Amino acid sequence: MGFPDTTSKKWFLIFVLSTILAVGIFTFLTVKQIKDVPPIPKEVKGTKTLYTYDDIVQGKAYFQKYVLMDHGTLLGNGAYMGPDYTAWMLHEKIVALQNVYAQEKFGKAYSQLTEEQKSQIDFLVTKDVRQTSILKPDVTIVTPEHEKAFEQAKERIVKFLVEGSPAYAFVGNIIKPQEAEKIADFIDWSTLVAVTPRPGAAPEEKSIVISSLGSKEELFKNLNEHPTYTNNWPPEPAIGLDATYSSLFWSLVAFMACWTLTIVVMWAFYDYFMKFEEEKTPTPISLKLTPMQEKVLKYVPVVALFFVLQTVMGGYMAHLYADPSHNWIVPQSLFPFNVAREFHLNLAVVWIAMGWLAGGLFVAPLASGGKDFKFPVAVDILWIALLVVGGGGLIGMWLGALGLLPDSLWFWLGSEGREFLELGRLWDIGLVVGLVIWFAIVFFTVRQAEKVTPPLQMMIWSAFAIATLYIAGMAPLHKIMPNFTIDDYFRWWVVHLWVENTFELFAAGTLAFITVALGLVSARFATIMMFFEAFLIVAAGTIGTGHHYFWMGENEFWLAWGGVLSSLEPLPLVILMIEATKEYLHIKKLGKAFPFRMTFLWLAGSAFLNWLGAGFYGMLINLPIVNYYEHGTYFGMAHGHIALLGAFGYISIAFLYFIARANAAAKNLHWDEKISTLAFWTLTAGIVLFAIPVLVIGEKQMEWAYNYGYWAARTREVLEGLGFWMWVRIIPDALILAGAVLIFVDLVYKLYLSKKAVPVAEPTPAQQ
Repeated sequence: MGFPDTTSKKWFLIFVLSTILAVGIFTFLTVKQIKDVPPIPKEVKGTKTLYTYDDIVQGKAYFQKYVLMDHGTLLGNGAYMGPDYTAWMLHEKIVALQNVYAQEKFGKAYSQLTEEQKSQIDFLVTKDVRQTSILKPDVTIVTPEHEKAFEQAKERIVKFLVEGSPAYAFVGNIIKPQEAEKIADFIDWSTLVAVTPRPGAAPEEKSIVISSLGSKEELFKNLNEHPTYTNNWPPEPAIGLDATYSSLFWSLVAFMACWTLTIVVMWAFYDYFMKFEEEKTPTPISLKLTPMQEKVLKYVPVVALFFVLQTVMGGYMAHLYADPSHNWIVPQSLFPFNVAREFHLNLAVVWIAMGWLAGGLFVAPLASGGKDFKFPVAVDILWIALLVVGGGGLIGMWLGALGLLPDSLWFWLGSEGREFLELGRLWDIGLVVGLVIWFAIVFFTVRQAEKVTPPLQMMIWSAFAIATLYIAGMAPLHKIMPNFTIDDYFRWWVVHLWVENTFELFAAGTLAFITVALGLVSARFATIMMFFEAFLIVAAGTIGTGHHYFWMGENEFWLAWGGVLSSLEPLPLVILMIEATKEYLHIKKLGKAFPFRMTFLWLAGSAFLNWLGAGFYGMLINLPIVNYYEHGTYFGMAHGHIALLGAFGYISIAFLYFIARANAAAKNLHWDEKISTLAFWTLTAGIVLFAIPVLVIGEKQMEWAYNYGYWAARTREVLEGLGFWMWVRIIPDALILAGAVLIFVDLVYKLYLSKKAVPVAEPTPAQQ
């Protein structure tokens, strides 16, 4: 590896050491986490066996088969149309228990009791749910009263699953009654996880005596001092289930740490990194496309088309959110909400990943000095493989969610039903094969460069990590993971580590190469900033994965780490783009030509939205005390949508415009940026405005969760009072869709319909 100077070498060593340390800590925490997960009991019984280990696992399989995580949520994870099944069933059991105990003790329904009598029943219900009928590793024994309450709650859940509900855009007559019963057993296990005290988390068993005020008073242990497997989530006032003190404490720590570390990063930049900025020397960009680059051109319209389809799915869902019982364009029986959502999520993964892959394939020959991969046909094979995986995966998802695939095939060809990781296992394997092919092309192409600089090395090895880390979400290979907590743990390995680590590292290397090539920053500055970004990605991002884990049955040791460190990741890229922006404005002021203006505009937009979505909105929801009440509400949509599109989507689009501009320059095609600029500002306005209605709606849901419990926050009643905001959300959605369509039309025209440019004196590569 060739380093520009000793400072770059020093930062490389810091990056390597931080990677080793972060991976070591993460591995230790992973082993500890797997040992401490909520158990699946062999049997849950009252006066008789209610369900078994096999029933729970089979129920989880049906929950995934019918993609219920893309309709409602379990332990707060999933889609926001339906109820949270954990909170709903827990509340149904509590209501049933109140009536069972009221009849036993007073011979009346709970609603007919006096306030004093209700207090007695509330005590009995709380003791039953939170102390007696709790999860045990081997045999979980519940009270006879709890058994009756479970049977009543189960009947309600099964009826909903089988018959559906127009109020929640849930199509009925797809799930069979016997399947729904197993799903209800699995859901009930999640309620036991939510209320069972985590072993080893109890405070010391002793009371506190206060006598300093003149009278002796003894304080006994509060139930909330002993957090459950889910750290007392979901909030349920009926049994006193509320946030722990640690949530408040770590929120304070996270808030102070985030501000402090942000100041440290900014100080380091202006006092340390700025001294490495020097005269910019653009790297000549070849105006002649190689055969491999020619083959990459066909990726561009496919990526743009998939983006359009993804936004169409988003608009379809926005209408259903506002009016769930209405059929939009097609009958819900043919295209239900959960199918639209899994299409929406996976089309996002497909078009963003394809854009990055295309960018890597196109940049690789530039990095190697115009030398192609020895077998350019591999680019065609990869393109076909991605289309087969993308198209076949979508068809399989649709068939699986409608129950049209048998139990022996849904796992392999349908949808795995895990949010963001929806592809059936066969399509998963195909994607991994495609990623390996992509890595091989990038590796053997870039290695031909006369000097493999640190940015190129970063591109190579992050490409390797991208190709391999996806496998973490495929264990075990041939069947579902029995324990939901372990399954969700490794799901976030892919969703966070694959995307926010390996793709971020690839972005760091690629952006360093491109900004230097365009003459926006110096090679030395870009290299050092790249290593600083890489250091934060592995040091902060790896451990920062924990901000996803707090409410799903995992331990709380990641609480502050995850919230603070993940918010720092965007800073170096933002700084790099700020400096690039200053140089771009300087070039513009001098009246010099800047052919790759649109590429730069999308990269600058990425830096801003990355800060806004991942940094600002990310820190907002990652404060544990906020996350406790906002988890699984619309409030998190602002973070998710803006961060995904900003951090990854805009870079993918930047690659598309980089490819299109290089093609136009190589073939002397007319280049006009009116539609391009309009597309950028339309899409950017849409995604920024999108945050307003969802934050308003999410804030009201948080209020309901705080006052009445999370189960109430997820009902249609809270949303019906926000009809204006539900409908006004369609405006930013329409802007996003219009922006995507403009991008597609613009790129297709630029690649295939542009005429030859009027002969003018072209700037030399050095001037570019």
